Amino acid sequence: MSTNRNINALQLPGFGPEVTDTVKLSQPFEVQSFEVEVLRSKRRKSTVGAQLIGGVLHITVPSWMSRAEEAEWVEKMSASFRRQLSTDRIDLRARALALSRRHDLPRPREIRWDDAMKALWATCTLDTGAIRISTRLAAFPNWVIDYVIVHELCHMEVAGHGPDFWQLVNRYPRAERAVGYLIAKSGERDGDEFADADFNAC
Repeated sequence: MSTNRNINALQLPGFGPEVTDTVKLSQPFEVQSFEVEVLRSKRRKSTVGAQLIGGVLHITVPSWMSRAEEAEWVEKMSASFRRQLSTDRIDLRARALALSRRHDLPRPREIRWDDAMKALWATCTLDTGAIRISTRLAAFPNWVIDYVIVHELCHMEVAGHGPDFWQLVNRYPRAERAVGYLIAKSGERDGDEFADADFNAC
């Protein structure tokens, strides 16, 4: 994390602070594409399963299924995962207000997705009370997104990263687990470059 007079940035380990333009919530988010692999299983009798792992959507269908039915299910599952990855599924303002009430934290004046944010997970501009969240987070579990929002809400009360700040952050029960998740995702994306990075000191 890097702090200047106006901005607190939740950033990837190994990167410095970055200031980018915000993107309005009404603007569409182009979901990162994924490959599809289909597995036919004799053990699966009547259901279709799907799991997205490392940019590949693995779809398992019963071995008796026709090619036409398989194609239909591939399209259905792909569409479902595209929706899950889209920022449209998340009302950032509603989540921020709910988290603010639940954990007794300041409310942001504005919170937006930002698809230009590459080196940071999120930023908070103290002078305006505006929070920007990287659209890359849209593919992450809701509890991780909630942690990032809480992290930035805490910066509206405490600018630095001292004990007082982390005491606020830890009001969120999954804070430690979410930090671990983000560290893992950073390393997965950028390799060994961030293996020894101290996320909490960013």
